[in-house]
Order: sequence, then C-alpha cells, then structure tokens
Amino acid sequence: MPGRNRSDMQEKQLLNHTADKEQRPLAGRSNRAGNLAQSEKKLQEAICVLLVELCERFTFFGIVCNMILFCTVKLGYRNYQAAIVNMCFVGTSMLTPVLVGWLAECLVGRIKLVCICMFLHFLGTALLPVVAFPFEDIYIDRRHILHTLTKREQKIIFYFALLTASLGIGGIRAIVCPLSAYNLEDCGPKELLSFFNWFYWLINLNSAVVFVSISYIQQSVARNLGFLIPFVSVLMAIITIHMVRGEMIYKPKTDSSLLTTFGVIASALKTCCVRYRYFNGGMTNWLDHAKENYGGQYSETQVEGTKSLARLFPLFAFQILYRTCIMQIPSGYYLQTMNSNLHFSGFVLPVAAMNVISIVPLLILVPILECINLCLFSSKGTRHSPTIYIVVGQLSAALSVMVAGFSEIHRKHFPQVEQKLSEEVLLVSSMPCFHLAPQYILLGVAEALVTPSCSLLSFQLVPERIRGISMHFLTLFNGAGCFMGAFFVQTVHAGTQGNWFPHLLHEGKLERFFFFLASLMMVNTLGFWTIAHRYNNLNQEYTNEFRESLPEEKLLKHEKAIKRYDGVLEHSPILSPMEKT
Repeated sequence: MPGRNRSDMQEKQLLNHTADKEQRPLAGRSNRAGNLAQSEKKLQEAICVLLVELCERFTFFGIVCNMILFCTVKLGYRNYQAAIVNMCFVGTSMLTPVLVGWLAECLVGRIKLVCICMFLHFLGTALLPVVAFPFEDIYIDRRHILHTLTKREQKIIFYFALLTASLGIGGIRAIVCPLSAYNLEDCGPKELLSFFNWFYWLINLNSAVVFVSISYIQQSVARNLGFLIPFVSVLMAIITIHMVRGEMIYKPKTDSSLLTTFGVIASALKTCCVRYRYFNGGMTNWLDHAKENYGGQYSETQVEGTKSLARLFPLFAFQILYRTCIMQIPSGYYLQTMNSNLHFSGFVLPVAAMNVISIVPLLILVPILECINLCLFSSKGTRHSPTIYIVVGQLSAALSVMVAGFSEIHRKHFPQVEQKLSEEVLLVSSMPCFHLAPQYILLGVAEALVTPSCSLLSFQLVPERIRGISMHFLTLFNGAGCFMGAFFVQTVHAGTQGNWFPHLLHEGKLERFFFFLASLMMVNTLGFWTIAHRYNNLNQEYTNEFRESLPEEKLLKHEKAIKRYDGVLEHSPILSPMEKT
C-alpha cells in the first residue's frame, strides 16, 4: 500500500508538471497577445490625437492667417482695430483650454463637454466662410442672388463665429489632445526636450502649409474654397467620435487641480493677512501658512506641490513680453507686408505667406538643436540647462522688433504704387516684401529656441501630478502676452493720436512703436538673464527638497534615524571607561 501510494503521488506530480508546461506557453502567448493589442491601441490613440491636433491647428491658422486683411478691407476696420481683434482671438484661444479643463474637472463630464466643444468649433468655422465668402454677388443655377448682409450683421456674425470657434478650440486642446495624452511621465530631460522640439516642429510645418495654401485661396482665387476650413473641422469631429467610442479620450489623474493650486495660494495669503503678528519666523516659505499644521486647510503634499510650481512664476512672467513680440507676426509685421510690394515674377504673393519665412528657421534649427542636445546630454561632465536657449531666443526677438523699426524707415523711402488685394486697390510702398525677411527670420529663430525650452522647464521641474497644472499656467501667461500686445496697440494709438500705429503707414511713425517694444524686450531679456541661474540645477534641488518635505519621506527618515541610534547603543558600552574604574 505505501508503495502504491508513493507511485500514485509520483504520477500526480508528473501530470501536474506536464500540465504546467502546457499552460505556460498558453499563458505566455496570451500575455504577448494582450501586450500586442495594448500597444496597438496606444499607437492608434497617439495617431488619432496627433491627427486631431493637426486638424485643430489647421483650422486655427486658417482663421488667423488673413484676419487683418479681412477686417481692414471688408469690414472697414482701421489697422490698429484689426490688429487688436487678431491678438484677442489668439489670446482667447490660448485661455479657453484652461477654462474648459476646469469645467471638465468640476462641472461637466469630459465626454459631454467634448461633444459640445466639437459642435461649437464646427459652428464657428462654418459661420466664418458664410460671412467672408463671397462678398460679391452669387450666381446659382443662372439666377442672380445678391449678397444682402449689412456691415453690422457681418460684424455680429463674425464676432459670434470667433467666440464659438475659440471655445471649441479650447475644448479640443484641453480634453482631446492635452500634452498629458502623449504619456511623457517616464521621460527624462533629454527625451522631453526632443519631444517638444519635434512636436512644435510638426505644428509649424502644418502652419506653413496653411499659410501658403489657405491664404492664397482666401486672397486670390476661388475664395469659395475657404469652406475647406469647416470641412477639416468635420473631419476632426469624426476622428474625435471614433476616439470617444474606442474609449481613447485621455482621463487625467484627479489628485490635483487648478482650483487646488489657487486655493493654496489664497489660503496662504489669507492666513498671512489675518494672523501675521502671531507667526514666528520658523517658516521658510509664505505658502507654508496654507498647511494644516499651521492653521491652513491643505495637506503638506498639496502645499509643497504649489511651492514647486511657484518657483516657475518668474519664468512664466518673463514670457509675457516675449509673447507680445511674437504676436507682431500676425499684427505689425502683417501690416508692413500688406503695405509692401507683393509682386514676384508676375505673381502676387499672399500676405500671410511671408509668415513661412519665420517658420523656415525653426524647421531647419530643430534637427541641428537635436544634435547639439544629444552631445550635451551624453557628456557626463556637462550640466546642460535650456535657460541659455531662452536668453538667446529672447535676445533674437528683441533684435527682430528693432530690425522691423529700421525696415519701416527703409520702406518709406520707396515710391508708392497701386496694388490689388482681395478685389480692392491699395496704395502701397514699392519696396519688395522680401526686404522684411530678416525680422521674420529672427523671430523664427526665437521661437525655435524659447518655446520648446520653456515647455521643458514647465513640465520637468514640478512633481508629476501637477505637470498639467504647470502647463496650464504657462498657457495663461502666454495668453496674457497676447492681450498685453492688444493693450499696447490700443494705448499707443490713443496716446499718440494714431501716429505710432497709423491707418496709413506712410503717414505715421510705426517704427517708433517697434523701437519702444524692442527696448522693453531688451530689459525683459536682461531681467530673465539675472534669474536664469535659478533653473540651471533646479531639477536636483526640487527632487531633494520636495521628497524630503513629504510626510512619508519624513517618516522614513525618522525610522532610519531610530535604527541608526539603536545600532549605536548596541555597539557602545553602557558605562564609560571612567565609570568602570
């Protein structure tokens, strides 16, 4: 009997072993199949997000590229009014993602909100061609239909279309294609800088296509083809619906929000004001007043995250005036180009096509910067910081605006000629528009250096859970730069009675506005240069300081200290040598 039992046990073990061998390949195959399906879904999700991003940028640049020409020639606006409208639209399109992101977190569901934003985007892009194309009479089936919209009705529909389009743009950028959807959490500084370089490279390549094609369509031939913009909006909606059905809409972590950050700041300020006299000097930062340990309402983790974000506020603040300079491309530079000779070998160039000259340096510089970054990050002894790129880029922006002032003086020395733009005859300078190329090139160099580097610092130098909040703040300050540009134009026009931002450029002093802006930008560059050292080694400092301030890290340090103290007691005599004797 014992022998039989032993043989039965051996047979069972052999059967179990063979069954395990058979199941292991099946389990391995199923795991490989699952990983393959998951990787395919991630690839499909990344492609969809990228397509939606490109479609959204296509419609955005299609709206912006000839807005000043439309406002001045068709709506009868003066130059400064058209520039203000354009900058306010760009600034609103930058701020709405923050607003829509807050609505998605607190009030409305993400899926419901993205459907609303897609409808608003299509409504805005559909109304704009209805207002803008065509302004001449229409012939349908040999019947003459008169375009009967008055100027007032055109302006009402125009502003309503801009508002709905900007709200739709905000929803798409905040929900469908935020930067968090690209899974950048595990990337180091080298990979992040490479991502931002190629991300903005692709966006600018898309904008170059738009500025050449759409601007020519809108300005010269077959203007009804401007309905291509709402068609692209419909295509974007179809891709987004596919993403919704496939559950590919990115869902961010809910452990931190923009409201929490503002709440920490407000709580700290309130506590400082109310109980200022009763606090001692033990706190190293004023935001510590918001901690629960000091009578605040927020946890230590939330406050420490806000402190790491507050370190970036000087960086964000110095981007405001830089963004104002960048906004001269669709405003001041556009007016200069529109009032220059656009004829080239018997062909009339679109005004917005000059923007491509500012994009070409970025398309060329990104591969070169990638090689430089690869060498710098691979060398062990070199501490690479992108702040030098920001300083050089802001200096390039200041030089660009200064060159624009000298170009304006040079442009006035040429005799005036008649030029036909959008069925209207304008009196412009005979100076070829290519003489304005240096100022466009310098701003393109600035964008290639500043934007990816600033995005890297904003993303890398904060804890992972508030990186989205950090990018929101960067967007807020960039939007503030657009509105500051509009404020400068309005203030300068009112203060100089239209002399520094004139309607007829040959009768005013637009160059003085450029010199004024260039001097401000030089001061801004020097100011950032004085604080740039704060962000050279901030990554290591942030890692150490933030982790040491967390409760679990403090507990771990106390445990290590207790263990070390116990070890010292075990290895040291209880009585000293003096007491033994």
